[in-house]
Amino acid sequence: MMRRRELITLLAGAAAWSPAARAQQPQRQAPVVGYLGTESFSLFARQVRAFQQGLAELDYVENRNVTVEYRWADGRIDRLEPLAADLVNRKVALIATSTDPAARAAKAATNSVPIVYLSAGDPVERGIIASLAHPGGNITGVTSLNTDLIAKRLELLRDLAPQATSAAFLINPNTPEGAERRTREAETAAHLLGLDLHVFHASSEPELDLAFEKIKELGTGGLVVNTQAFFNLRHERIAALGLRYTVPTIFNYREFAAAGGLMSYGGSNTEGWRLVGVYAGRILKGDRPSDLPFQQVTRVELIINISTAKTLGLTFPISILGRADEVIE
Repeated sequence: MMRRRELITLLAGAAAWSPAARAQQPQRQAPVVGYLGTESFSLFARQVRAFQQGLAELDYVENRNVTVEYRWADGRIDRLEPLAADLVNRKVALIATSTDPAARAAKAATNSVPIVYLSAGDPVERGIIASLAHPGGNITGVTSLNTDLIAKRLELLRDLAPQATSAAFLINPNTPEGAERRTREAETAAHLLGLDLHVFHASSEPELDLAFEKIKELGTGGLVVNTQAFFNLRHERIAALGLRYTVPTIFNYREFAAAGGLMSYGGSNTEGWRLVGVYAGRILKGDRPSDLPFQQVTRVELIINISTAKTLGLTFPISILGRADEVIE
């Protein structure tokens, strides 16, 4: 038989772990993730949602059991290092970012906080990591195909205007992301397609306007815009210039075609950011970035804008229409 004193002790213990009592216990603090954006939230809203989706696949839901601190450079590369340092001082559990300048800024700010990086090209070639299979150090991530699809974009323009004998390539020369190499790739691809290539440089908005004026004067079959933060931030302006000067233009992100650009073709940015979110979740659960090999985005999206084509007096052939992942009316 239970003694009276033992019964009182048992009841007291149960009371201590009643729901009300448990609510008073210290709650485990939600981890804080840093998100370092080279551009702006207005441009990256879809990518942010994809990142949140990836986190949720590992049971981390923003504002429930994980906090995300967002820092946006708005296209100003000089702001990346102080923003990265601010996130480190905030004692974030990891930093998620994209673009080479942002990855380098994060690496300069810390050699201990894990970094998950979405690269538009080859992060080994660019000196960000040691190898795709064994990144080493505190950084891992995902590679997309955006900077490796210049030849395919030129081919799409050629298929749209098979009578054309030349094309244009627009690049920002003041970029740490291999401007000379991308130019050589574009020239080689154009030669194989039997096209003369006219290369234009733009690192300011007046230069951007001037480039379109000259491209219009040349009467090329179209323009390929290189994948760079400067152009990403100005995708709406570039789309408008293409319409104003009736220059068929292809870029890498869906946002360009949605803003009135003719076509976009590139690795799925939303898929890339979803995978970044998944890796972030795995690191929060205890995986080390050095043990996580770089993944590669395998989904490539072709988006075409029919309304813009009509305005430019163009008709997409069945060969392009049949491959499109999305047709914007």
